[in-house]
Amino acid sequence: MGLTVKNVVEWMNNFSAKIKQNKQFLSDLDTAIGDGDHGFNMSRGMTAVSQKLSTEPKTITDAFKQIAMTLISTVGGASGPLYGTAFLEMAKKSSTSSDIGDLLATALTGIKKRGGAEPGDKTMVDVWTALVPEVKTNKLTQEKIASAVEATKDLVAKKGRASYLGERSKGHVDPGSQSSGYLFEALLETEGIL
Repeated sequence: MGLTVKNVVEWMNNFSAKIKQNKQFLSDLDTAIGDGDHGFNMSRGMTAVSQKLSTEPKTITDAFKQIAMTLISTVGGASGPLYGTAFLEMAKKSSTSSDIGDLLATALTGIKKRGGAEPGDKTMVDVWTALVPEVKTNKLTQEKIASAVEATKDLVAKKGRASYLGERSKGHVDPGSQSSGYLFEALLETEGIL
């Protein structure tokens, strides 16, 4: 199914609601292995995204560009640039494809390039790597999302702030992976997008 401006906006509003609802939990996860501000940063960013999209963009490319620029300018830490890059890559790709699987695959490539992380480094890349193929084959489920997020718990962080902790980063879910889980959950719940 191809994307429309309407379901992109709905997807982002769903994502924003999940982030807002779980901002304390995300920041608590981040307190264990990072700066402790991931939830609050993401909440600020997604609130700004929802406000920006309240005036409906003309095309999905415009929508993705607005999302990217808003996240880059309002979300602190590594998350702003990483999520921003993801949506910027989707904006570029959306001029030739409106397939959500293709768009997310391009976004993942951008995230990896921007952050230099690979699967197994205990970052959002782990969740995206596990779930993008599920989207492409139309097999994304709530269970697969939960298990991709949970799988970061036993990894040792090799990138970002958490990497300073080494072995002590084990036993904690990566906050960026958790927020990415919400992004995929919101996708799953948005009608007509998959």
